[in-house]
Amino acid sequence: MKTKVTVEEVLSRIPGPVTVEWPMGERFAVALAHGTMSVEYYAPIGHDPQTPHEQDEVYFIHKGTGELVIRGNSHSFKAGDCLFVAANVEHRFENFSSDFGTWVVFWGSKGGESNENP
Repeated sequence: MKTKVTVEEVLSRIPGPVTVEWPMGERFAVALAHGTMSVEYYAPIGHDPQTPHEQDEVYFIHKGTGELVIRGNSHSFKAGDCLFVAANVEHRFENFSSDFGTWVVFWGSKGGESNENP
């Protein structure tokens, strides 16, 4: 089990495999994982094609600026900000800068830790 990873190490694995959703290669890579928790680095280019996730998640914005739209509500962000998205909630990064990159932490059971979504 890994206990440390550098941003350079994770970025060296982006882009990842080409898929239907990611024709230019996946724009994320897993950094650490343990039990239900996983830490990834996410760096979309131009468009964010993600769909809702089955686990709760927290984004720690590493670099760049933009907006995270959660259930139609826009939240501006900049490097250093932290944003929460409950499991199964529609969300997407929009109007983000070309240098945008974020750490994302997923944890807990499918469906999230509470039926109450912010």
